[in-house]
Amino acid sequence: MRNILIPGGAGFIGSNFVRYLLARYPDYRVVVFDKLTYAGNLDNLRDIETNPRYAFIRGDICDAPAVERAVRAHAIDTVVNFAAETHVDRSIMDADAFIRTDVYGTYVLLEAAKKFGLRYHHVGTDEVYGWVAEGSSRETDRLLPRSPYAASKAGADLLIHAYVVTHKVAATITRGANNIGPYQYPEKVVPLFITNALDNLPLPLYGDGRQQRDYQFVLDHCEAIDLVLHRGSIGQVYNVGTGQETCNIDMARAILRLLGKPESLIQYVPDRPGHDRRYSLDVTKLRGLGWEPEHTFAEALEKTVRWYVENEWWWRKLKSGEYLEYYRKQYLERR
Repeated sequence: MRNILIPGGAGFIGSNFVRYLLARYPDYRVVVFDKLTYAGNLDNLRDIETNPRYAFIRGDICDAPAVERAVRAHAIDTVVNFAAETHVDRSIMDADAFIRTDVYGTYVLLEAAKKFGLRYHHVGTDEVYGWVAEGSSRETDRLLPRSPYAASKAGADLLIHAYVVTHKVAATITRGANNIGPYQYPEKVVPLFITNALDNLPLPLYGDGRQQRDYQFVLDHCEAIDLVLHRGSIGQVYNVGTGQETCNIDMARAILRLLGKPESLIQYVPDRPGHDRRYSLDVTKLRGLGWEPEHTFAEALEKTVRWYVENEWWWRKLKSGEYLEYYRKQYLERR
């Protein structure tokens, strides 16, 4: 691996991975390929834009000729795909973009991997397993997605499996739990709650707030992807999470404590349709490669809160225009 194409590299997890990869591997060249939708942001990569081992191409993974041009122009040998529509709430409002990007876009990248003999790694989600009432999801469990977003990601995973079996594409998948950390678009629950609390605005909490999630620090996730990319077995899936579950109400209270804000800012809103109550990942397989998360939930949340406090320049301008229209439809009109 020397020349790595990173679709979705201007997004939250992708930009953190780009920065991580450039710092860890001084002989790697990274090419970010990103459509720059509302959640793609070149500010996420501002600190590395002059790095001679970094290049940016604005493009859509559904555009096969554009993908092939990028592969040829930069002698790409590896693809790590972060490109996806990811927000469950938006997929409930309108699933069209999710099917196109998450399924058809994956197909285009797999075709390129087949044609050029590329190593392909896919960044997936624990949501493909659906609501896990008891125990923890293993990589061999059935996929039972319950939202259009989760279904689109499950479709991508199955397509990758088919290309591994049928076309011998050298692919792996990681299925990650919820990520938190720098550069996460503020529609997602943790940055939404942090930035609302900083402005003394209500924290809109779905239902009873007892939904359970495994919140992991984004750089721990990046390390896991790196490990699977270099040492994972071709054709295999690896779960990535901490194994520590937190109720959303407790997450909200922890944010307010860190910011010195009152719990009265928590505002219960109607639950979203089909809201999964619990995700839980069995990460035994990944630990077998030698990975352990460096951050506890408390440490990850504290670092995340501190970053948003110190980087108002980044998030303040995002909470306007299209974001406010989405926020109005999602929270204010559903009461």
